[in-house]
Amino acid sequence: MAMASPSPLDPDLLRSFVLIAEGRSFTTVASLVGRTQAAVSMQIKRLEETLGKPLLSRSKGGSVALTPHGRILLEHARQMLALNDAIVTSFRAPQIKGTVRLGSPDDYALAYLPPILKRFAETHPAVQVEVRCSPSGELMRAVNAGELDLTLLSDGHQPPGWPVVALWRAPLVWVTSTRFAPQRQDPLPLALASGHNCEWAAAAIRALETDGRRYRIAYTSASQIGTHAPVMAGLAVTVSTQSWLPHGLRALRPDEGLPKLPAYGILMLKARLPTQPVTDALATHIEENFRLDTLVAAE
Repeated sequence: MAMASPSPLDPDLLRSFVLIAEGRSFTTVASLVGRTQAAVSMQIKRLEETLGKPLLSRSKGGSVALTPHGRILLEHARQMLALNDAIVTSFRAPQIKGTVRLGSPDDYALAYLPPILKRFAETHPAVQVEVRCSPSGELMRAVNAGELDLTLLSDGHQPPGWPVVALWRAPLVWVTSTRFAPQRQDPLPLALASGHNCEWAAAAIRALETDGRRYRIAYTSASQIGTHAPVMAGLAVTVSTQSWLPHGLRALRPDEGLPKLPAYGILMLKARLPTQPVTDALATHIEENFRLDTLVAAE
């Protein structure tokens, strides 16, 4: 007697499962896949019935966690969806080929680019992305010189009249060590990127001077990442966005005595004559990924 073949796994069910497994709520997943919250719940139930194993466990507080079987499925589901998307993309549209030159400040490159570039490589396997990490001012000069097709920038470095896309915006925060308290020193020791030439550094100094707080610039670095070492050692404080802080650093609370900092944004800017169509493809991909991250952070 021939054995019955196993039921095929619906990619739509797997996609909803992966989005939930990555920490997104049922409400957010519903908006991303164009279904109701009840329909997404039914998708997960159908997937569990198909596999005959529970995939998600729900706590009394409403949070969702993966079961052991769910963790196993997550790895395979990501691989299956990547292959599925690559096949569909290759048949639905002409394959884009070529090289796109992307610039990014180093802290944005570490915080945002790894998953973005990984997903782009899965859907555009014939495109090579060359990444250049430099401070925003240097990246803008490289765009002007025709050395980059596309770049991320910190707000304040874009030239007047040059079209930009706003990807993200939030207040800056004061950053200190998780083990030490340099913020209690007087004058306040600062670790700043590129001294007074950095927009974030200038904002920090303006805030301190407006507040009448004494300070000294104890350390400078050509990049924001370079300011982290003295801060981890408890020798200074710095400024950053709170979206990404390495282990050993924390944002100071508003009640810890330092003045409020302004909001700054991450911008995306294309060159005047970028390599096409690869530049537009990567730019659209980056914008969509930042939009998705913003939805998740707003939950």
